[in-house]
Amino acid sequence: MFGLPMRERDAEFTRFARDSAATLKRTAYLLTSDRDLADDLVQEALLRTYLAWRRVRAGEATAYARRTLVNLNIDRWRKRPAVPAEVVERPDSRNEHARVDDHDQVLRMLASLPAQQRRVIVLRYYNDLSEADTAAALGISTGAVKSAASRGLAALRAAQSPASEGSNS
Repeated sequence: MFGLPMRERDAEFTRFARDSAATLKRTAYLLTSDRDLADDLVQEALLRTYLAWRRVRAGEATAYARRTLVNLNIDRWRKRPAVPAEVVERPDSRNEHARVDDHDQVLRMLASLPAQQRRVIVLRYYNDLSEADTAAALGISTGAVKSAASRGLAALRAAQSPASEGSNS
């Protein structure tokens, strides 16, 4: 009798993990810019989600795992000293590697943002969360989300402007 619910719970979690792992990994990668670290964060978030699986409400598992992922990343930042973002050279012209260059540029631009702004931008715009859901995921107020999003987007636009001007000339 006890084994059956455990098997059902494990099967339910396995389906959840399979269905959500790719999205969680993309989110982790955007937060960290490091594939190996993203994999580690996702594995730890899934482990913690599994351990809390009985308490996780139906339909809220993805939000729970995402919040766990974000919190793990915050903890990682707290344990490490701040490292200044590297200066990025902007390409003068487009080439056959433009898509890779654009992808790398987006990651570097995200990495240049303060941690709070980066988390808000990733959750709000990449994960398409509402302001309220972003605030809940980060444990901050909706006003703080609005402020961080506004500042983060302004910083991204400012960083993008020289590249845009250079490609139009």
